Amino acid sequence: MKKNMKNGMFRVASAIPSVHVADPMYNAEQICALVDKAAKQGVSLLVFPELCLTGCSCQDLFRQQQLLIGAQEAMLGILDHSEGNPLSFIVGVPVSAEGKVYNLAVVITNGYIDGIVAKTLIGNRSGYDQRRWFASASDIREHDILFSGQTVQLTAQPQIFRHPNGNTFAIEIGDDMWAPTPVGNKLCSIGADVLVIPAACHELVERHRNIKNMLTHHSATWHVGCVYSNVGFGESTQDFVYGGSAFIYENGELLAESQRFQLDEQLVVADIDLEILRQERDSHQIIGNEPARCPVIVRDCYTHIGVESEDMLAESLGPVLRRPLKTNPFLPKEDDRDNTFEEILNIQAMGLVQRMRHIHCSKAVIGISGGLDSTLALLVAVRAFDMMQLDRNGIIGITMPGFGTSGRTHNNALELMEKLGVSQREISIAKAVEQHFADIGQDMAKHDVTYENAQARERTQILMDVANMEGAIVVGTGDMSELALGWATYNGDHMSMYGVNAGVPKTLVRHLVKHIAAHDTALEALLTDIVDTPISPELLPSNEKTGKGQETEDLVGPYELHDFFLFYVMRYGFSPRKVFFLAQQAFAQEPHYDDATLKKWLTVFYRRFFSQQFKRSCLPDGPKVGSVGLSPRGDWMMPSDATATLWMKECESL
Repeated sequence: MKKNMKNGMFRVASAIPSVHVADPMYNAEQICALVDKAAKQGVSLLVFPELCLTGCSCQDLFRQQQLLIGAQEAMLGILDHSEGNPLSFIVGVPVSAEGKVYNLAVVITNGYIDGIVAKTLIGNRSGYDQRRWFASASDIREHDILFSGQTVQLTAQPQIFRHPNGNTFAIEIGDDMWAPTPVGNKLCSIGADVLVIPAACHELVERHRNIKNMLTHHSATWHVGCVYSNVGFGESTQDFVYGGSAFIYENGELLAESQRFQLDEQLVVADIDLEILRQERDSHQIIGNEPARCPVIVRDCYTHIGVESEDMLAESLGPVLRRPLKTNPFLPKEDDRDNTFEEILNIQAMGLVQRMRHIHCSKAVIGISGGLDSTLALLVAVRAFDMMQLDRNGIIGITMPGFGTSGRTHNNALELMEKLGVSQREISIAKAVEQHFADIGQDMAKHDVTYENAQARERTQILMDVANMEGAIVVGTGDMSELALGWATYNGDHMSMYGVNAGVPKTLVRHLVKHIAAHDTALEALLTDIVDTPISPELLPSNEKTGKGQETEDLVGPYELHDFFLFYVMRYGFSPRKVFFLAQQAFAQEPHYDDATLKKWLTVFYRRFFSQQFKRSCLPDGPKVGSVGLSPRGDWMMPSDATATLWMKECESL
């Protein structure tokens, strides 16, 4: 069996057919049409609603042999139609066995029934008291039954199905999701990648929201995918209305959903990233010793898959992903962005407050360049001082112009300190660095790494010495993106007494400053200009011919790319090939980067990330604000001498 999983993506779908109550043949035709439609879109796993073959609102007709026999005959047509199709799909159907009727989910692949799962919680949440018609899975005496010409095992044991792709899924039928101890919890703890939920739940005010909250909780708690399919148009409206809800969740995030109250059938498709889920379960140790304590049946859905069907599976995932993919994964969701930005700023400020209170310090020293990072650090320091009810004069902002300082950043630095009401100092580093070059024999005309780093270290020396004079703490300004790339001078801007920006990547720094600008009219114009200023260390004089100053992104690459790489490398441990694939998808439109550009800067990222670990191994303290951090004290523990050979080889092969 081939393990065909392209970049860890598992394409799933939730289908809502239009049904005729108690007309299995008609319903089977609708099911087959949606199976074909899903197959054309490269879907590997498709879920239909609970009891969709007959309709869920048949009431006492569920006790009629004619309906039960008709359902078996209709299922024969579905099985015949699915031959040659490697898509696995789940159909809801009532089945009679042992003189009882069970509410079953039937798993079908390539014309065969791979297994059946019976509903356990038979109650009245679905509108009717189903105990009138159905027995619970807990009543089952395990044995084989003949259903639609095939022998299948009827069991109450937990079951996990292994898809031809090698991915696993489990089934939790409708009301079982709402049990005090949902069967899905057990299945997820055993190791199911995806939880499939066929449902037959009528509409009530607020119920839709409750279902979404439950699915969010399910998928986030167990780090699984959830595919939910609820019955829709065509069911009896004698007492209830069925709106047709389809959801696909991954790790607490909604990937896709249907529109409710539609008259036509619907097919909702999304790609679930199983590498994300498995990495999360591994890191949180979700899966423990459950298999030893809890017997489970694992059923393979590929027993009857031939070579031709395997090849179809290998090509099933199209070139475009069916899932939301942000170019800036560090940014919070737009609908709650302001609140999240405030939370981040408060985390940064509270970190500084605690450190200052602990060391009995009431003053802070910050180097103000007029650039993004120092601006955010100063804004955070002001917030911290306001929290402590300290005079802002205790913040000593020092601008230190050098050989590459521009008039724009210099003026912005002075204006920012003035508007915020902090103490201002201007100390030029030019004479001190020139003397230092004379002392060590450095040619002033030689604009090499010594020329640049000497300026950074001189600035740090000034900050540290002024802090000693004033009894103050040096607040670091460097951000997480710079730390990932090693874009900092060792024992220069790399060093401080507390780094408030250590957990904030460059793209997020920009948006935090924009957020403050949008809510402070006095600072809006100034902060907007700072945001619009090209990012630069300003360590080299401007080009004599072009007049252009030094720009960081010309040297190390676009920060929006590096932050994208950083998120998926650090958050999920993805390989270069997977990160490249995701970047291709995310940056296919604006802002667009072609494959050659993506490969170039991804290679730079890995080369610098490995070679610069020694700078991260001795980082000052600083607060973590999101799911990714580079602190050597827990977030990222990596040997400084680790080689990047494996990663660089894969980058070369892209």
